[in-house]
Amino acid sequence: MGQRQTQILKHDLKTIAEDLKWASVDLVKIAERLRGSEHEADAWAILRMVGVLINGEERLVKYASEVKSGRISRSKA
Repeated sequence: MGQRQTQILKHDLKTIAEDLKWASVDLVKIAERLRGSEHEADAWAILRMVGVLINGEERLVKYASEVKSGRISRSKA
């Protein structure tokens, strides 16, 4: 994989991870507003989703690191 393609892949992985992080932050704020109300169950459901998003974010950051180190490469389709 060319250096430019590697940079694009790494950038895309980091950008998507960052998007997941900010979505998680926003969802936590929503869950906090719902807690202690009649929508408590919804708050907990949102927090479970946040856990999934954070896990995905962490994996994407790890993949970006592996791309940077050359352990992951992409072949042309």
